[in-house]
Amino acid sequence: MLALRLTRAARPAVHLRRLLVAAAAAGTGFLLLACLGYALGHPDASGPAALRLTWCAAPLAATVYFAVAVARTDPATRPRPGLSAVGLGPARLMAVSALSTALACALGCALALLSFLRLRDDPAGLPFDGAAADFLAVDQPLPVPATLTLLALVPAAATATVALVLRPRDPRPTAPAGRRHGRFGAFGGAAAREGFGAYGRFGARFGRRPAAGAGEGGQPGHATGSGTAAAAPGDAGRDETAPGPTAGPVLPPPDTGRGAPEPAAPGGAPVAPAGLPWGVALLAAGLAAHAYAGRASAGPSLTVLPGWVLTAAGLVLVSPGLTHLCGLLLQAVRPGALRLLAGRVLMAEAARIGRPLGVVCAVGSAGYAVTALYGGAGTVPFTGPLTTLGALVVAGCTVATLFTAAVEARQRRADTVAALLRLGAPAVLLRGAAALRTLALLALFGPLTLAVAVLSALPAAR
Repeated sequence: MLALRLTRAARPAVHLRRLLVAAAAAGTGFLLLACLGYALGHPDASGPAALRLTWCAAPLAATVYFAVAVARTDPATRPRPGLSAVGLGPARLMAVSALSTALACALGCALALLSFLRLRDDPAGLPFDGAAADFLAVDQPLPVPATLTLLALVPAAATATVALVLRPRDPRPTAPAGRRHGRFGAFGGAAAREGFGAYGRFGARFGRRPAAGAGEGGQPGHATGSGTAAAAPGDAGRDETAPGPTAGPVLPPPDTGRGAPEPAAPGGAPVAPAGLPWGVALLAAGLAAHAYAGRASAGPSLTVLPGWVLTAAGLVLVSPGLTHLCGLLLQAVRPGALRLLAGRVLMAEAARIGRPLGVVCAVGSAGYAVTALYGGAGTVPFTGPLTTLGALVVAGCTVATLFTAAVEARQRRADTVAALLRLGAPAVLLRGAAALRTLALLALFGPLTLAVAVLSALPAAR
């Protein structure tokens, strides 16, 4: 009930994103039902039926990815001060996000079922006149358990992924305290170096308790039996008047489940995202798999699928590092305010913007490779309108995820932008920095996508 009320009270932009999730779920559900109809109409063709079902993994993954991006940017389930007092803690908000995602995907799958049943009732009265007879299986009864199982894949996968990504995390640091050795090999936890003669002083090793606010590693200030700190009169270089620690260790901001804060270097600059070497290795392995598949068989087969998976994973891992590098290049050679602002934003948002950019590059290169591989052979796993529907679902979800990630990054920079405007920064400067970031990313990732696409399709051209 709370998820329904929050859904009704959302803004039009949020409703639009949820409707897009429902549309993507409807397209994926229709493709799954089409695979079921093809299997019912062709009981002897188990290989092509399995190949069609395997190709449905790409629309399913794109739909789940888009649903997670929409759930992360949902303002109705963002943690706010005071919500925990009324029972809306991080776990409850995560459950509300998962339920909202399940409702949107269930609505889309219901629309897919209605459309599929409508086509089965009157296949000649709709635009899919000749092509619909191949995957509708009008003469065969539709099995209810198999239909419900296929339709439940999209809501179940999207809900589980949203719950996993937005799960509450412990804000405290998880690095274990290192074990240190004291005098004569004994285990100790003193952070400050003891002066000469402190080990043998009477009462120095009895009744030691960490002071109030001292952490588990034992901060300076050894409490005596009366609870006061015991001073060492013979210690040289120790400030007797310096106050001891009275507060606990400073914790980082709590993680709200919407993504961990970006790491920063000691100088304040964002740290480059890890994964660039692994991404290059996976990209090379994927291109090698494409070359082997093109040499092994001239026609389409399942051997090209691992190559596309490795290439896509490599592009996703490489893209955050390349986005960070793009921000560095924008700030090179005596930058002004415009280039400095654009470059620092790219460096700070490298992980959040880079991954969706990598997915878009992977989809673009895969689409070019599919055209090159199957264009000459004339045999595509899906024929007719199903090919167009699958391409629209995958391309639309990836592009919509990129725009959703840009919206999320803009929401996280809202306080910074407001502070810049209060300081007198012109709005033209902020818009120019946004345009410069877009042009820089297009200049870097456009040729990268084209190069990967040409290399992926090169074995098929030979």
